Amino acid sequence: MYDPKSFDDLSVGEKVTLSKTITEADGALYIAATGDFGPVHVDEVYAGATRFGKRLAPGIMVAGLCTSVLTSELVGTIGVSIEDRFWFTGPVFYGDTITFDVWIAEKREENRTIIWQASARNTGGLEVLKAEATLKFPRKKPAAA
Repeated sequence: MYDPKSFDDLSVGEKVTLSKTITEADGALYIAATGDFGPVHVDEVYAGATRFGKRLAPGIMVAGLCTSVLTSELVGTIGVSIEDRFWFTGPVFYGDTITFDVWIAEKREENRTIIWQASARNTGGLEVLKAEATLKFPRKKPAAA
């Protein structure tokens, strides 16, 4: 977990899968830290009147969990995110267990970047998140003479 992996240690096609139950505590901590007090996340009455019928976990919080799977389980902590794209394809409710599949889709030697992709699904099999992002890795330090 959180191993420092180098660019050279990574290969296209490497994949990890991890599941996490989204809790009320996760949402409360995220909302308190970010100030994202959107009523669909915090107001049961308001959320009950939406097409979802109940409160949603913040989507960008779920996306953040996806990136944590990437760094903790797949690529390590050396790469720096330079572009992230997320598609919120379905609702995530508090109490849902979400399974994240994260994989390395491309490796670009010329600029030391990897493109990673992800898909997250709830226990019913509904995809709730898709992601594609770029990580840049530092150049190797020259060998001492």
